[in-house]
Amino acid sequence: MGLLAPERHGRILEKLRSSGAITVQGIASELSVTRETVRRDLDQLEMIGSLQRVHGGAVPVPSSTRTETSWRLRHTENAEAKHAIARAAADLLPATKSASIIMDAGTTTEALADLLAETGSTPTGLNGSAPGAPQSLALITNAMPIAQKLADTSSVDVEILGGTVRKLTGAVVGDSAIETLRHRHADIAFIGANGLDAVFGASTPDPDEAALKSALIAAAEHVVLLIDGSKFDRRSLVKFAELHQFDTVITNAEPPAQVTVALAKAGVTLIEAGMA
Repeated sequence: MGLLAPERHGRILEKLRSSGAITVQGIASELSVTRETVRRDLDQLEMIGSLQRVHGGAVPVPSSTRTETSWRLRHTENAEAKHAIARAAADLLPATKSASIIMDAGTTTEALADLLAETGSTPTGLNGSAPGAPQSLALITNAMPIAQKLADTSSVDVEILGGTVRKLTGAVVGDSAIETLRHRHADIAFIGANGLDAVFGASTPDPDEAALKSALIAAAEHVVLLIDGSKFDRRSLVKFAELHQFDTVITNAEPPAQVTVALAKAGVTLIEAGMA
């Protein structure tokens, strides 16, 4: 069975980032599809601002602090890294009979939701709990995709925050969600980011999502940033947290030296997730 369009789009964008430019013929050969299919894919990706078409192929769009890819496309980007990060994040779930967690919108946090949905409860053996011990999780999230994945999981009670849904990311934002979070205090929060910089901190392109992320952080006892290695040394438009506001950072690759030093100075525990 051939690749679905979202999978092709993810592969195209990964190739574009690694090569700096792509050709229709090269992508057609690599993905075993027709050149007409590749041309349609490139046209669709250009329409949403993910690349720039040129004669015979495509090049990256000029970098911007407002650059933002839809969550549907991001599913296929660095998928293996996100799954590794999710497995490491599961180790940090409280080893108690019941716990409360916050999950931010994003494809890396969604990988953790997938893991919980697959097991039906906290993954046995990953968090130090007794084998087979039932775990009741109260989940607070602003992510429509995560709420949908876990709504039917018997061991997870889902509270989705109210507000406006951003179609690009599937995240709920707005004053109503922030007000609700002022009356919540969870054991642990798993947060995503578009960029992490040693000086600027954690950032995201959208001001409304930045405000919501800040509120999620304030509503948790322990805060964990889930971020793949492609996002280090990046600054998006809006900062939502200083480094010291995180207790733990989980990534799949060794960060640049300046980021590692800055995290250590801020007292943040750095975990590098092993790839399976």
